[in-house]
Amino acid sequence: MIAECLTVGLSIVTRVPRKRDWRPFAFLCSIGGTYYFLAAQLAPGVRVVPEFAGATLQVMGVFWQLFAKVSLRRSFGILPANRGVVSRGAYRFIRHPMYLGYFVADLGFLLSNFGLQNMAVFGIQFALQAGRIIKEEELLSKDEQYRTYKSQVRYRVIPGLF
Repeated sequence: MIAECLTVGLSIVTRVPRKRDWRPFAFLCSIGGTYYFLAAQLAPGVRVVPEFAGATLQVMGVFWQLFAKVSLRRSFGILPANRGVVSRGAYRFIRHPMYLGYFVADLGFLLSNFGLQNMAVFGIQFALQAGRIIKEEELLSKDEQYRTYKSQVRYRVIPGLF
């Protein structure tokens, strides 16, 4: 609840972007990657891991999201946009830390509530977030400051992988 309230609050006070990507693919990835959870099955599914382990991942993911959002401050947005390069806080470690938080929290939920519908929802969500990241980087890489940041912070979301 706190994470979502922070998202709404940041959306209200966000900095006006220098450039924003309104193309259909970027829009679809952004909206789908934001509201995917509406398709998740909330009824208890198969527990692949003990509930405590899944809940721990969810809490860790939410706290990492909060850290990333607070680090981003007024540069937060839903659509890919250039609101200035942020390299403080969570952004010192990876270029898209908020998506890592979503991934960890969603993985915790999926492992605690496994089912075919949830597997499909989260599989699609991970693909949408990857598309979103690629579109954000495509737009931001036109900025020299971002290219410098990219050379300093090597990984997008998962160190050693992506």
